[in-house]
Amino acid sequence: MRIGELSLKELRNSIKKGEIRCIDVIDDYKKRIEKFDKELKAFVTIDWERVYQRAKSLDEEKSKEGLLLGCPIAIKDNILTKGIRTTAGSKILENYIPPYSATVVEKIEKEGGIVIGKTNLDEFAMGSSTENSAFFPTLNPWDTKRVPGGSSGGSAVAVASFMSPASLGSDTGGSIRQPASFCGVVGFKPTYGRVSRYGLIAFASSLDQIGPMARNVEDVSIILSVISGYDPKDSTSFKSLVPPYHEKIKEKIDSFKFGVIKDEELEGIDEEVYKAYKETLNLMEKIGGRKVYIELPHLKYSIYVYYILATSEASSNLARYDGVRYGLRLEKETLLSLYQDSRSKGFGKEVKRRILLGTFSLSAGYYRAFYGKASMVRQLIKNDFEKAFKEVDFIVLPTTPELPFLLGEKSEDPIKMYLSDLFTIPPNLAMLPAISIPVSLGKGSLPIGMQIIGNLFDEVNILKVANLLEKNLSFLYNELKRRYL
Repeated sequence: MRIGELSLKELRNSIKKGEIRCIDVIDDYKKRIEKFDKELKAFVTIDWERVYQRAKSLDEEKSKEGLLLGCPIAIKDNILTKGIRTTAGSKILENYIPPYSATVVEKIEKEGGIVIGKTNLDEFAMGSSTENSAFFPTLNPWDTKRVPGGSSGGSAVAVASFMSPASLGSDTGGSIRQPASFCGVVGFKPTYGRVSRYGLIAFASSLDQIGPMARNVEDVSIILSVISGYDPKDSTSFKSLVPPYHEKIKEKIDSFKFGVIKDEELEGIDEEVYKAYKETLNLMEKIGGRKVYIELPHLKYSIYVYYILATSEASSNLARYDGVRYGLRLEKETLLSLYQDSRSKGFGKEVKRRILLGTFSLSAGYYRAFYGKASMVRQLIKNDFEKAFKEVDFIVLPTTPELPFLLGEKSEDPIKMYLSDLFTIPPNLAMLPAISIPVSLGKGSLPIGMQIIGNLFDEVNILKVANLLEKNLSFLYNELKRRYL
């Protein structure tokens, strides 16, 4: 088997046994990145000198330990990496080099992982197509005329095209799961607080969560085992023991109840996605699940609530980019013109749109009517899920209502773009864990993903049932292997 085909576990074991070296792994991935990333544009920054130094030092170490020993991991470019440029896909941070690394990056390196590069994203993680990057759009490896989803599009593409065995993304309203679905990989959004946000460039602080992406559930569980856990640097991280997810997923799951909503609530869903959804529900029954119809009466308000709360928090979080402290600074005669010019030239169109929406929602006279009311409806959505989880173990929904769309197809219609996150937003609002796994290919051999949502901090059981489902699916990467390996 070629190096690019090896899973994280296989890579680590081969290095541990001395069958291959870390340098060999990096050589292999470098060849593919140099060959294919010119077109796909998954990466924003790669420091090969640094990557090889890291691989060499791991080869020279006598102790061959660590869950990720010698494994290259691609990191979304809104997660800080000490000494490596971190842009958040924005001109305002185009030359920013962080003085410290995010907690998740430190944990990956502690387990022997190698940061292979920083991946492209929609600017400040605001988007569903990775077309909003200030540098270039990323292309879908299944069909380069189509988007890879967003905002973690670069991370999904790096994994799908065998330019990295796994990656980290961030998920505020579906930014891991939606591109995972569009690129045919596995993407996991943990419970809010399960993974430290320290070192993640903030978009909406009550919604943001870092999570893993890989080509199989076991690899996702390995990364999750590494990055999870309490962090005193993040006051929202949860104090609890982290189970070894990569070991727990092998445990048997005999029977379970999974919740589904009525067909009429699946508004605007593509015919092929609907067919794949029904086939997935049938398969879940075959592997031991019992289908239960549930009611989530406030689900239909999720998008409206999200685009008030997320933009309001973004307006507050992005106020720090003022041309004074760090990032782009345009020298001007007055302080006001410094602020205006630095922000207007540094931020892209979508970021400006969301800052304006958020600032309006928080303004005097509108705060109660918009932000205040949205916060109350968010609680109602949480209550709906809480009630549902008294009846079921999981909830199954399509990850996205559609197949990957064409580049530029929704660029001029933000409402259509926002609807891409129709099914991924609710778990963020309720702070729940959710996974997207590829289940089939639609027309044009485009991947379709399904989403399994679990109760708070029930990552273990989501991974168990996703692993079982994956083993009973026939989803194959043969076409991508032929192209990219």
